[in-house]
Amino acid sequence: MKTFITMAMVLFMTLSYAQENPVKIVFDVTSSDPATHKSTMRHVKMMSQAYPESEFEVVGYSGSLDMFLAKKSSVREDMEALINNKNVSFKVCAATMKRHNSSKDDLVKGVEPVPDGIMEIITKQQQGWGYIKEAHN
Repeated sequence: MKTFITMAMVLFMTLSYAQENPVKIVFDVTSSDPATHKSTMRHVKMMSQAYPESEFEVVGYSGSLDMFLAKKSSVREDMEALINNKNVSFKVCAATMKRHNSSKDDLVKGVEPVPDGIMEIITKQQQGWGYIKEAHN
């Protein structure tokens, strides 16, 4: 019982800290696996609801392009719902789009192309953003 109370207090203090001190997190998605895309959406949805004062950005490049394409995305509906949140954004690498002959018109509405997905992530990290590499096993 004493362990349970201690763990509950630690969890409460951690959540209180996160609520009082908003964070900024960039999610790196390179996988073509729809399970990774679904996992990413689940993480971003839960975190953006739990920490409404924090900021979250999903950056896709390489094999993850289909996640951001309106006609191919397995998470389009989830993404469209999250795009309306002021604290969530979705970016996709324009170089990857060019390599796959895709245009901005092909993207889920609200997804923004950036010149280079890797540089977008590095820039966010330089600005103090936390980093999550999304993967699914």
